[in-house]
Amino acid sequence: MTLAQLSVDAALASLKSGACGLSAGEAARRRAEFGPNRVEAVAREPLWLTFGREFAHFFALILWVAAGLAFFAETREPGQGMLQLAVAIVGVILVNGVFSFWQTYRAEQALAALRRLLPQQVGVLRGGVLQTADAEALVPGDVLALGEGDKVPADCRVIEAFDLRVNLSTVTGESLPKGRNAAPDASPSSPSSNLSAKNLLLAGTLIVAGQCRAVVFATGMRSELGKIAHLTQTAGSATSPLQIEIARLSHLVALLAGALGIVFFLVGQVIGLPFWNNLLFAIGIIVANVPEGLLPTVTLSLAMATQRMARRNALVRHLPAVETLGSTTVICTDKTGTLTQNRMSVKRIFADGDFRDPLGHLPDALLRVAGHCHTLRFVDGKALGDPMESALWEVSARGKVAEQRRTWASEIAFDAERRRMSVIVGADPVAGRALYCKGAPETVLPLCTRVLAGGRSAPLDEAARQSLLGAQDEMAGQGLRVLALAWKPLAAGEEPEESALALCGLVGLEDPPRPGVADAMARCHSAGVKVIMVTGDHPHTALAIAREIGLVRGAQPTVLIGDTLPKMSPAQLQLALDAEEILFARVTAEQKMLIVQALKRKGEIVAVTGDGVNDAPALKTADIGIAMGLSGTDVAKEAADIVLLDDNFASIVSAIEEGRAVFENLRKFLTYILTSNIPELVPYLAFMLFRIPLPLTVIQILAVDLGTDMLPALALGAEAPHPGIMRQPPRARSERLLSRGLVARAYLWLGLLEAAMAMGIFFFVLDTAGWHYGELLAAGDPAYLAATGACLAAIVVAQMVNVFLCRHPQQAAWRFRLLGNPLLLGALLFELGLILLIVYTPWGNALFGTAPLAAEVWLAILPLALLIGLLEEARKAFVRRRLARSSIAGQN
Repeated sequence: MTLAQLSVDAALASLKSGACGLSAGEAARRRAEFGPNRVEAVAREPLWLTFGREFAHFFALILWVAAGLAFFAETREPGQGMLQLAVAIVGVILVNGVFSFWQTYRAEQALAALRRLLPQQVGVLRGGVLQTADAEALVPGDVLALGEGDKVPADCRVIEAFDLRVNLSTVTGESLPKGRNAAPDASPSSPSSNLSAKNLLLAGTLIVAGQCRAVVFATGMRSELGKIAHLTQTAGSATSPLQIEIARLSHLVALLAGALGIVFFLVGQVIGLPFWNNLLFAIGIIVANVPEGLLPTVTLSLAMATQRMARRNALVRHLPAVETLGSTTVICTDKTGTLTQNRMSVKRIFADGDFRDPLGHLPDALLRVAGHCHTLRFVDGKALGDPMESALWEVSARGKVAEQRRTWASEIAFDAERRRMSVIVGADPVAGRALYCKGAPETVLPLCTRVLAGGRSAPLDEAARQSLLGAQDEMAGQGLRVLALAWKPLAAGEEPEESALALCGLVGLEDPPRPGVADAMARCHSAGVKVIMVTGDHPHTALAIAREIGLVRGAQPTVLIGDTLPKMSPAQLQLALDAEEILFARVTAEQKMLIVQALKRKGEIVAVTGDGVNDAPALKTADIGIAMGLSGTDVAKEAADIVLLDDNFASIVSAIEEGRAVFENLRKFLTYILTSNIPELVPYLAFMLFRIPLPLTVIQILAVDLGTDMLPALALGAEAPHPGIMRQPPRARSERLLSRGLVARAYLWLGLLEAAMAMGIFFFVLDTAGWHYGELLAAGDPAYLAATGACLAAIVVAQMVNVFLCRHPQQAAWRFRLLGNPLLLGALLFELGLILLIVYTPWGNALFGTAPLAAEVWLAILPLALLIGLLEEARKAFVRRRLARSSIAGQN
């Protein structure tokens, strides 16, 4: 038998304790054996190792290799700009590593939040004397004295209770307080029996009414809260789709750069280039193909996206989560505190054989049940406690019943099996001694033999019963939680039993959805995002709310109970998740994780919302975790990737829109950055193959990658979402950030056009200076400095045009307003100013190996740059026409 199934004396004996608690000596001995009552941290790798990992991921390794090659090249041939390049690359690695390191503290912060849930001091019986002790000092066998407002410090078995009610929402997710008593629990044991047993109190829950004494049976990591803490700490953080794509891009860059370097080194050997010169040029080719500015551009672009999302009430704690949210295909959302306001209101009342206005005249007996059958507390005239009871009390207050003083003798507490509660009032001003009952109609109606109609009591015959059932169905069909209210007078000395009651009426209550939730749900449907409710609440309640907010629109949704999940095989659960509309109710923390893991096995990108401690493991396991900022526990916030500052589910849709825009913007600036790689590479190839002066030096490549390209790329990363972006389905998990089309457009089209332009300008300046093919030029020759400066200027101006071309892969550039992205205009001014400083200032000439350009050079550069724009716009027009013809053909 489990502890819950034992009698009080047997439970105390099994823990080798008694009603007077433990002696001080025995408590000390047990503390040495069981340890302190606190959530312990799982052993983790040292912080220095975590810090080091930020500088050892694959793309960082590529940059380290590039920096090492540049240092090596500097030792062989000093003064060629390789030292500056190496230092700049190392700086990029360091900045990105430090910027990302803060993310490693998330588990420790979650642990600290879990500890804060436990009270610092608690009343404990030691040797029969009630004293105050630290919560950490509790051990199994301690007897605690707990009352209204206390947080439960450890898992306990109730041994005495008076009108005890407990809020379990932080552990189980259930919104309604539950009655607890000292009687043995007759329900069969199961993996989740500790969560449902009516005589157990769980660490981290809150006593909302009554008093009790309870014996501790589990502390620290052995408690249910400790188990959740262990799940939160050990659940592996999911790798985001963006991180996967960046890793893939890193491998492609490494393969391309290394292959080109090796190929052209071999070509150089074949054509007879000196070994060391050939090696240095191969190093230059490798470095030219590594986009040094990619990492800082991605990082800063995501950081700017987090600022935009914060303005839309979504606080991002984990940068890659920005893009992950945009690719989300499934949202698993809690109900209480996420979709609803957790504030009940009475919407309809059925009494005297008809529906009544809750604001109108109501039968006195119904008002007395509503005003007396509750466990509310009153502070300054305000009712505090269960939102449902508060709503009923407000109705009674309008009828002046709540002002009548009552003498509450005892309570028959609510529990999930009975689904009703009763109070025995010792001296009702109107009815005298009476029993008032409220609960689910299916549990209250069988107890009733009479019904009140027209102020009189009449037999509850079949016709009256069918009328009541029809009213219940009508209200349930409207998504209301329906309660039956009944009463009976008690004679002096009569034993209070829930039988032979008189039904007063039915009340339909609504837990109002949060503002905008229904519209947000509709937007999720149109965006192709599936929403699944995963809650600890009752399945009927979950389904009613789901219908109310538009989450469920079909007649036969699938509703699964949490206890059935461990009995299902992984394949069965995955197949069940194929249902178009599915809800999960009575779900524990472990079961929620099973759902998330099953969805991920199906290839879904899963976002999980929640606010309780029970949500933390699933929040961390999901591709992206979303916590409530106002009502959410610290544990949920620290385990999540995104925190909703206004607790509004509707803000998730705005965040998804921003996330989708991030993915599109990443593609835009990837196209922009990768385009410039080709005009950086071609000069090396021409120098090597055709024995011409080197058109572009390594330090000039650095000026483009980490200088002129940086701000325009960031501006592309700050583009506003496209108007139709939320009418498109989520991108497939198999859809790549770096697609073949993007590579072809950047490398084989725009890049080649820019390379041809840059080389043309280089030869134009040399020809103007009287250079002839085969003629050698010294590194400091004014003609050579002007030609390399012109080549660099041509690339920069072409990229200034390219930034407009990259705003959309198909739409014409003139369809986008320049002032629609203020950062873009500033970036262009910065880019222009920087190239002018490089070309026309003495320090720019000395650092970058350039010379001032004549006016005719600019007159040659500008038309060629505009020609690139016209050619790209012509390509876009051709693509649009082809897509339009394909669409018409598909409709026919």
